[in-house]
Amino acid sequence: MHETVIRSGTIVDGDGGQPYTGDLAIDNGRISAVGGKAGPGHREIDANGLLVTPGWVDVHTHYDGQATWDPILAPSSWHGVTTTMFGNCGVGFAPVRKAHHRELIDLMEAIEEIPGTALAEGVTYDWESFPEFLDALEQLPRTIDIAAQVPHHPLRVYVMGERALRREPATAEDIKAMHDMTEEAMAAGAFGFTTSRTNSHKTLTGDFVPGRYSEVDELIGIGACLAKFNYGAFGMNSDFDDEQGEMAWITELARQTGRPVWFLITQNIRDPERWRRLLAGIHAARASGAPVAGQVACRPVGVLLGVGVTLTPFSAREAFQELRELSGEERLARMRDPAMRDRILKSADSEAAMDRLSPSRVRAITRWDRMYTFGPDADYEPADERCVVTIAANSNRTVEEVAYDYIIEGLDRFLYCPVSNYVDGNLETTREMFLDPGTLSGLSDGGAHVGSVVDASMPTYLLTHWARDRTRGPKLPLETVVKAQTSETADFFGFTDRGRLAPGLRADVNMIDHEGLRIHAPHLVHDLPAGGKRLVQGVDGYVATFVAGEAVFENGEHTGALPGRLVRAGRA
Repeated sequence: MHETVIRSGTIVDGDGGQPYTGDLAIDNGRISAVGGKAGPGHREIDANGLLVTPGWVDVHTHYDGQATWDPILAPSSWHGVTTTMFGNCGVGFAPVRKAHHRELIDLMEAIEEIPGTALAEGVTYDWESFPEFLDALEQLPRTIDIAAQVPHHPLRVYVMGERALRREPATAEDIKAMHDMTEEAMAAGAFGFTTSRTNSHKTLTGDFVPGRYSEVDELIGIGACLAKFNYGAFGMNSDFDDEQGEMAWITELARQTGRPVWFLITQNIRDPERWRRLLAGIHAARASGAPVAGQVACRPVGVLLGVGVTLTPFSAREAFQELRELSGEERLARMRDPAMRDRILKSADSEAAMDRLSPSRVRAITRWDRMYTFGPDADYEPADERCVVTIAANSNRTVEEVAYDYIIEGLDRFLYCPVSNYVDGNLETTREMFLDPGTLSGLSDGGAHVGSVVDASMPTYLLTHWARDRTRGPKLPLETVVKAQTSETADFFGFTDRGRLAPGLRADVNMIDHEGLRIHAPHLVHDLPAGGKRLVQGVDGYVATFVAGEAVFENGEHTGALPGRLVRAGRA
């Protein structure tokens, strides 16, 4: 007699094999049988016509702060994610000295756009070292599993203090201290180390982040500690100022440690072919025996523009500056006033306002040819007829008037600007990157950029758009998109007890009505600490999600079960 039997589902096992019909049995939090006809169960669930998959292993989120106060970690948990990993892009909250509590909050607010007021109220800082941070995370009951990586910027500030904030070079003693602390964190269960070397990451004052110009000796010196472990990876977000030089040290680090080194790859609008060169570098590294990979997104990395969110197409205009500190409702009322409309449309951009924005955000509010109306269908591969330039050309209005009049229709009315991965006006480049054997699925950024985007729905988007709905190009096989966010992500980082539907593995399972699976349009809520606002995006079609054999969601409703835990690397 099994505890739970899921009967007659279409099993997509996470290994990339063809879907097949069969039963799945669960006992003691583990999968006890897959396929064929299972014996009777205390609870039996009819999955006829439903997909039965492993739970999604989302390895690129920013729930570092939210995980300290929120047991549910929505919206990722709504979208079938059963394991989420944070500490990406070099930002986080440990290690930390009391003197730098605020600096780390400001960094997270500036880079990942999580309200500082919410973080200041929600993050308790009941820790100093990274192992103590893991211990604190372990105390909170939670819905899904979490895992953490060591972020470079807090580590650098902890060791170097104000010198790190001034971006001074690290000394040999600094590097050894960071190496030793990262090794200590890995031994305590961290899944790797991450850093950021991009101009897109700035502080609230417009300065570059502490690790932006770290010397290669510093990065290799820290990363060398990974050689002592059979899990974990070294991750990076880089502008690749020196492509050959960057790829050379990445390859050497991966070869020396034997552990994967990954970096983000997107199609850059200023250099549309760079992604091909980076992929060529990955394949050359792999041919030399170095485990190097690119982490890619399954849709554009974009921004939602609207009156109630962080940016509008007019956010840098002089006349708009008096509206910056207003609530969304107040701003909407002011922008609907014909006199204010006229002032904003005639106003020039403010240099000071432009300086506050990262290069990607400047592009987001100035590229009219990449602004598309975004409706209830949540179309992330919009055709040209939705572009405001096309709409303006077919009407008696300027492109600015089209954009302005569209966003003032309501606080949940957005324009979508794909900042990267959309140079050609479609997702063919994204498909090619996703299918490349040198890449890894990621970049959902769950928990981050809460006032501009909500990409935590990416795991669902793989099943809806790519495996079912796409009309503007080839689709992807269902088994391919399931494998990409289960066994591939789990294996890469060393989650050895999950990612597949196989006997003995952890019973993290999704039951999905594939035909009924539908991503909702984003909408604003004010549910963060201190009343902070964020965009969330719901979903229909997840019939049930199990974590360690317990149903945590059924038909979109949280069951109240809290079987999730902190996963420590090397301790499956």
